[in-house]
Amino acid sequence: MNLETPKKFRGLVNQAHQVAENYFRPISRKYDKAEHAYPKELDLLAALLDGMNAGSPDAIGATSASKRGAAREQQEGIKNGGNLSALLGVMELCWGDVGLLLAMPRQGLGNAAIAAVANDEQLARFGGTWAAMAITEPGCGSDSAAIRTTAIKDGDHYVLNGEKIYVTSGERADAVVVWATLDKSLGRAAIKSFVVEHGTPGMTVTRLEKKLGIKASDTAAISFSDCRVPAANLLGNPEIDVQKGFAGVMETFDNTRPLVAGMAVGVAKASLDRTRELLKKVCKLDYRTPLLSVSHAEATLYRLEAEWEAARLLTMKAAWMADNKLPNSREASIAKAKAGRVANEVTLKCVELAGALGYGEDELLEKWARDSKILDIFEGTQQIQLLIVARRLLGKSSSELK
Repeated sequence: MNLETPKKFRGLVNQAHQVAENYFRPISRKYDKAEHAYPKELDLLAALLDGMNAGSPDAIGATSASKRGAAREQQEGIKNGGNLSALLGVMELCWGDVGLLLAMPRQGLGNAAIAAVANDEQLARFGGTWAAMAITEPGCGSDSAAIRTTAIKDGDHYVLNGEKIYVTSGERADAVVVWATLDKSLGRAAIKSFVVEHGTPGMTVTRLEKKLGIKASDTAAISFSDCRVPAANLLGNPEIDVQKGFAGVMETFDNTRPLVAGMAVGVAKASLDRTRELLKKVCKLDYRTPLLSVSHAEATLYRLEAEWEAARLLTMKAAWMADNKLPNSREASIAKAKAGRVANEVTLKCVELAGALGYGEDELLEKWARDSKILDIFEGTQQIQLLIVARRLLGKSSSELK
């Protein structure tokens, strides 16, 4: 069982780490204090990433997170592909700054959704598009199946009506992947995703949220009033398959949840690394010494490092399974639940271990603690992930186990 980073991705990991250290970290505090200001420095970086990804089977970022290429890779005997490369890149970039990664053009969760379920024509058409993801609605948070935004077929268009909240990059992105129902009476089976481009009549950004963390990333509320979207912008199969139910749309999460888990792994690693540096001034940090013979601070750090390693390996497993076209819904939720919880615990404990230094703005530790909280909430809360895992383990449907 190989637990190391695949050799072919080590150059990618090193490049992503250099970006995190030399590009993200220097401007991290600047955009934490300037909420809603767009980090213009990211434009050049996004252009560089686009150039690196052109024609590469191991692209960096959200657009490579898909099971689409898994069959080809299996035939060629390659089992480490786009999902794992995207994950490794995300981990390193979030070691630099989670908010700046979320603000990166063409690296939104909407891009991962397009990569996961779009057909070949849509992939080509939306290839250079920066896409946000719009799922959550007022009064409809964790239960994605309770979506009330409607999409009614009218000729060659669908007419969307409804409201979405907490849309990451909702104002800045070129387009938004919107989840809407074709028929409320059919429940979750009728929910489909649509690419709605900014500037489409009837689509309005109503407000930007002020947040605890990830302030470099804009979070918007968007309303849709008789918004006409081309039928060709419906991602995947337009037919309603009651037997398959919600599974078609939910496949998106199998690819995006490991990425969010990777964000949590990255920010937790940043906190551990910095705390270890600070503790070296007062502790020996000798891993050969029994835990009962070291200080409480050392023992706490060792425990946090063990929890982090467990989260990292679970996350890599979920991405590897997606690359190999294996069912990974349970593993994606396990990784998201574990990594989200560990990131919250690690970043807060690191603030505590660093004392007054960790609580002040001279260090990024307090920022990482604030940034980490959202990673246990969005893309499915901790509680929802545990519920999904329970359903998979017990073989229960969502109606049987709520």
